Amino acid sequence: MNNKQIKTYIDIFSNPIKSDITWSDIETLFMALGAKISEGNGSRIRVELNGERAVFHRPHPEKNTDKGAIVSVRKFLSNAGVKI
Repeated sequence: MNNKQIKTYIDIFSNPIKSDITWSDIETLFMALGAKISEGNGSRIRVELNGERAVFHRPHPEKNTDKGAIVSVRKFLSNAGVKI
């Protein structure tokens, strides 16, 4: 993982929840961690990492991820056993 991906991970787990994390940075983090990403219907993507599966919605038309989605990403990464 590069420094930007590490920063994205730190931002995801920071408190209070940040509202300026772009979805593309989150997807890049997933790929760096070795996740399998597949396209779903519409703006949905399916992510599998370490046996944990989740479905997320890409934000549109804005690029920043809302706080509720950040909480879901946190839970997904924690359940997948990701620690940096």
